[in-house]
Amino acid sequence: MSTPLDRPDDGGVATLDRELEELLREENIEPGDHERFSHYVKKDKILESALTGKPVRALCGKKWTPGRDPEKFPICPTCKEIYESMI
Repeated sequence: MSTPLDRPDDGGVATLDRELEELLREENIEPGDHERFSHYVKKDKILESALTGKPVRALCGKKWTPGRDPEKFPICPTCKEIYESMI
């Protein structure tokens, strides 16, 4: 079964982007601050990205190609909130 994180951009991303912007405003996080965080991504997507160079999408909606040590950054508060609501 596919999840929204597995599907290619199909228009639902705009809604996610708006929700993310609203959450960032509520938490007083400035645009671009998400670059300073480690994000939650499915493990298989991280492996796929490492092998193919394909970008990944975090729970919060950030899309990028991983290449830095996530241990050096704090966890994205939006990813953490979404993850905790899933468990």
